[in-house]
Amino acid sequence: MKWFNLLFSKIFNLLPRGLFIFLGKVIGWIWFDLLRIRRQVVLDNIRKCFPEKTEAEVVNVGRRSMESLGINIIDVFSLPYLNQKWVDKNVECQGLEHLRGALNGKGAFCLGLHLGSGDLGIASLNYHDIKVNLITKRIKNEVINNFWFGARRFHGTRLIEDRRSTFDILKALKRNESVIFVLDQFMGPPLGVPVHFFGRKTGAAMGLALLVEKTRVPVIPCYSYVNEKGKIVDVFEPEIPFQDFGSREETIEKMTQIYTDKIEEIVRQYPEQWMWVHKRWKEFKH
Repeated sequence: MKWFNLLFSKIFNLLPRGLFIFLGKVIGWIWFDLLRIRRQVVLDNIRKCFPEKTEAEVVNVGRRSMESLGINIIDVFSLPYLNQKWVDKNVECQGLEHLRGALNGKGAFCLGLHLGSGDLGIASLNYHDIKVNLITKRIKNEVINNFWFGARRFHGTRLIEDRRSTFDILKALKRNESVIFVLDQFMGPPLGVPVHFFGRKTGAAMGLALLVEKTRVPVIPCYSYVNEKGKIVDVFEPEIPFQDFGSREETIEKMTQIYTDKIEEIVRQYPEQWMWVHKRWKEFKH
């Protein structure tokens, strides 16, 4: 199976970038318009966040977001054969100095979300001498999981499973490496705290705020999007300062809200490239 995956990836690597974009859009169209998998979830989520949009605009955002997800899926197949020449041609970095400045000997946290071609964006950081650790969940299908995880590891990205993350995170920080928290999905108790996202009550994981409270390691917002030319743009924003709000419990909750507000800000900039298919607004039950 490993050699089949490598051969399949090699074939994909020979294809021009424009064809990748086209194939990704086809996958998105099949998913959204033909099979209609979670189509209603996508549309309902967009309506909640952008009530001012017409129905045609809502459908357009939903379709384009699924095309973006399709492009990200296709991009994964190029990961095993990614090289410096491809990165120089197809990836642009903005604000990388913010992350470099944060890596001052005790590591840095990156606040991320499911936007654009995130896997290629993360892999490309290794070509800028940035060591990356990504907190992630295992995929239930072992074949898909092995290929996806294996492709991500090809260029030095370390994957930290969320079930045993704390020890590995602290080790990565000690090595002065970056650790990416993807914080845009629902999380209920005991690992989540209540937050507002697009003005609606929901839950978000408090792990990042807990670790920052303990370590005082800087948090750099980061994300990748695909521009109109098909180029992947990696963006790194200035550090989000940590603030103390009286009690530790209040501090954790309010900092998680601040991180959630930043994610909302980014989604508002690129709604067509965010993963709307997730059921983000589940009821938070204490």
